[in-house]
Amino acid sequence: MAEVTARDSTVQLLEQAVEYGLGCVDQVPPDGLRLPTPCRGWNLDALLCHLYESVCALREAAEYGEVALLPAAGPPADPVAAVRGGAVALLESWQARACPEVSIGGMAVPGATVAFIGVVELAVHGWDIAQACGSPRPIPVPLALAILRRAPMITGGADLFDAPVPVSPLACPGDRLVALLGRTP
Repeated sequence: MAEVTARDSTVQLLEQAVEYGLGCVDQVPPDGLRLPTPCRGWNLDALLCHLYESVCALREAAEYGEVALLPAAGPPADPVAAVRGGAVALLESWQARACPEVSIGGMAVPGATVAFIGVVELAVHGWDIAQACGSPRPIPVPLALAILRRAPMITGGADLFDAPVPVSPLACPGDRLVALLGRTP
């Protein structure tokens, strides 16, 4: 997999994605973990646990230069607090000591590409969380545009996302992004 973007610009994007994602997580009501999400078959609890596992793996990539393919522990008791803490730790790790190359299942991947995957996870799942909470928050235009410019490099040929959803070419960048990743804006 080719390097998606330079380290400095990727860390800046990660800062924006963490800020946006945490703003969405802040909308989760105390009794909202059973709310359905745009992610087929997942409620907020499952989505938050997935996002927590993702930020932990991506932090591990920055700190150790490799990613374990299995989650280190079971689901957190408080997934909202876990995502909040995990996202902040992820950002701090990439700011302080991002690895130029990360081993994932024995395959070397540029560190900036791995960090960019974190950008996509936080932005798009942040959007999913806001939708589930009934408080839609559009992905900020600069962040959505930056992801859209690079997204084909990680979405091409991969079955990581649902099939793209048709959307007007005049749709805002955030709507085009979530539609590209199989969500209906």
